Amino acid sequence: QANMDISTGHMILAYMEDHLRNKDRLLKEWEALCSYQAEPGAASVAQSDANTKKNRCPDSLPYDHARVKLKAEINPSRSDYINASPIIEHDPRMPAYIATQGPLSHTISDFWQMVWENGCTVIVMLSALVEDGEKQCDRYWPDEGSSLYHIYEVNLVSEHIWCNDFLVRSFYLKNVQTQETRTLTQFHFLSWPAQGIPTSTRPLLDFRRKVNKCYRGRSCPIIVHCSDGTGRTGTYIVIDMVLNRMSKGVKEIDIAATLEHVRDQRLGMVRTKDQFEFALTAVAEEVNVILKALPQ
Repeated sequence: QANMDISTGHMILAYMEDHLRNKDRLLKEWEALCSYQAEPGAASVAQSDANTKKNRCPDSLPYDHARVKLKAEINPSRSDYINASPIIEHDPRMPAYIATQGPLSHTISDFWQMVWENGCTVIVMLSALVEDGEKQCDRYWPDEGSSLYHIYEVNLVSEHIWCNDFLVRSFYLKNVQTQETRTLTQFHFLSWPAQGIPTSTRPLLDFRRKVNKCYRGRSCPIIVHCSDGTGRTGTYIVIDMVLNRMSKGVKEIDIAATLEHVRDQRLGMVRTKDQFEFALTAVAEEVNVILKALPQ
């Protein structure tokens, strides 16, 4: 974290705190973001007859120009479609994230095919399976032992309850066609309600630190999903992207511009003004922590 420039840190902190205090400015910025339209914005593949049943939510869809494509010849339904969007930070050949919905019972094998084909080793899950009696995501891993999803055998190796807010599972993934195996870690955050925001930023920031410690040095996208793959998923990605830039010593940080950049790649990322404000608060909190830890 020590690459953060101290004066930049203080500048960013002042800017954030001003934003959070000045609710009018925050509202104007959010309204401007709401009128932002991505170009191109077509999502016709996602809306085709063959694919609509693969979407959990009809208005959380990947764009035609930015969607994860599966190898159709390996897919049981000979389709390349999954409701998932690669999110590029700067290198178009290497997405930093894959933003996706929580799998449906009939898209679980598609999900594991995506994990396998993109070489992913880390999954960030931001929703419970069921919240307030409503299903948010189908369980896509075995309760114990192993389960086979098409040609992907998933073994649950361990499940570690880290604290009240999150747990960590480790999986052993095997492609039964090629006999190759991989290990994979799932970080499951439990205290982020479907339409709302967590009660405090601290647990989520601790969670993010754990995720990034595990991920460090890998060159594959982090899979991030909630229920529909836009609200909580978008908020997490924006926070992570901004803080990663800061830790690399980037001097100019603009959260609204970062959100537009992310929305160019997936529709509806960060659903509510509260989520946007939560992202600002989380970044300000973390910058504060980093500044305090720097030698003065």
